[in-house]
Amino acid sequence: MTLLPLLIDVGTNLEEASGLLQYLLVFVFAAIPVIEILFVIPVAIGIGLNPVLTGVFAFAGNVASVYVLILFQQRIANWWASRRDAPPKERSDRYARARRVWERYGLPGLSLGGVVLTGVHIAALVALAAGSRARDVAGWMTISIALWTVALVVASMYGLSLLGLV
Repeated sequence: MTLLPLLIDVGTNLEEASGLLQYLLVFVFAAIPVIEILFVIPVAIGIGLNPVLTGVFAFAGNVASVYVLILFQQRIANWWASRRDAPPKERSDRYARARRVWERYGLPGLSLGGVVLTGVHIAALVALAAGSRARDVAGWMTISIALWTVALVVASMYGLSLLGLV
């Protein structure tokens, strides 16, 4: 599956909405593991949404979904253990990448690199599966998402200004 149709739908949905609904959609799209802040922030700013509000709503959506994942991690772990009784499947490339980052850089590296390498949701699950405390994972993921949100907002604004669109 390519991401282009999904990204087009994000932009289309954001353009077709208006007012507060646009920012609520930013929140929802940022919470979706495939889209996250890496895609929703540049798209939202590119169609003309306020960069600060976009950043705030995207950050809140992404962090909220990670916190829900952390809260339900034990249930997810139990579900995963029940699936392991099934015939083994190959692990995804994203999981393998996250595991390599974890082994080399630990929780801080996985958290900071997770946004671009694996997505924050997989990074959080790998960190939890590796034995990190939920509070530590939540803290590092929050820091990472905040840093990446600021970087993406600034980069999106800078990119638009280079193109003469702002």
